[in-house]
Amino acid sequence: MKRFLRDNGLSLTFGLLFLLSLVGQAIAGHVDFNNRQLADGGATVTFWSYLTSSEYAVDVTENWQSEYLQFFVFVYATVWLIQRGSPESKMPKSVGPESDKEQQLGRHVTDQSPRWAKAGGWRTTLFSNSLGLMMALLFVLSWFAQSVAGLTAYNSEQLAQFEDPVSWGEYLVAADFWNRTLQNWQSEFLAIGSMVVLSIYLRQRGSPESKPVGAAHVITEESG
Repeated sequence: MKRFLRDNGLSLTFGLLFLLSLVGQAIAGHVDFNNRQLADGGATVTFWSYLTSSEYAVDVTENWQSEYLQFFVFVYATVWLIQRGSPESKMPKSVGPESDKEQQLGRHVTDQSPRWAKAGGWRTTLFSNSLGLMMALLFVLSWFAQSVAGLTAYNSEQLAQFEDPVSWGEYLVAADFWNRTLQNWQSEFLAIGSMVVLSIYLRQRGSPESKPVGAAHVITEESG
């Protein structure tokens, strides 16, 4: 058990932090929702009713889709774009999908290479792009979930104000949808851009996201 916890400490820690923050958001969101209901002269709802509401769903999914968009864009952008001096970037000479030797494909596979890396054909092609494709799929799914939950929440507000509800297509071009979406996108792009640039000049000893403390600012790709 100790070895399992040690070997999986990063994923377990972030999984726990995710669950704790999700619970915290649910509790705070429930209180905030009921406060707004009372202020508007409406009825309060139970915690379970809030958890299954479109109000809670849209708040959660709009954050998820922006996170997956961030990683989807970063995974593909770092294939072709570089940032000299950043450990988040490849070396200039490695721009592009790289050779079979660098990627350990074809005659360069090893006994420990994944099965689909050895298979060749469409399976190796699919496996070669599986991370980016999965991030793209998760982004699309969470974006769609946000749009559906957001539509339901938006139409509830419309009906409460004695206004006509809108269709899914109409909601996709509504200011409410894009206000929710873009305020998350800009924060993700700012965060990842800041990490790329700040890691050129700043260090965190022992972190693979940082260069070695004594490495020159111009060194690219090297991790400490």
